[in-house]
Amino acid sequence: MRNTRALAVAGAAVAALGLSAPAAVAWDTPSNITALPSVIAPGGQLTITVDGCRGGGTATSNAFSPTRLSPVSGPNERARGTAIINSNARPGPYDITVDCNGRRMTKPHAFTVIGGVRGGIGGGSTTGATPTDMAIGGGLVAAAVVGGGVFWMRRRAERRI
Repeated sequence: MRNTRALAVAGAAVAALGLSAPAAVAWDTPSNITALPSVIAPGGQLTITVDGCRGGGTATSNAFSPTRLSPVSGPNERARGTAIINSNARPGPYDITVDCNGRRMTKPHAFTVIGGVRGGIGGGSTTGATPTDMAIGGGLVAAAVVGGGVFWMRRRAERRI
């Protein structure tokens, strides 16, 4: 019984020490790169935040020009910057590489650029309505005319009663 208690106390002490150790590590290397929003269109503004980037740094990606990260006061020694996604960025996932304090870190697939839509033509087809579309539309119009006529005739018959 005593050995079990001692083992439990020792295990709790080791767990407490293990959980507190990451908090004691010095923030001298960049970590936890965050890009918001995670899905963005070309021409949009992307906010990049990096923990452990004392004094600021630079963020680079194939989707935007190198962006300066400025220090932000706080317990995690964060740096933040805003990047403008290139208007010719192709849809897909992109990495972000950060240089802080002489150290480099890359976050793969940090954000995704989405493609634009073809607007101004009234839909996704440039060829117009197909014969099937015309037949379906004509059938719906004919059903509406017949249904309206039946309804009107029933209402007219009710007035005679």
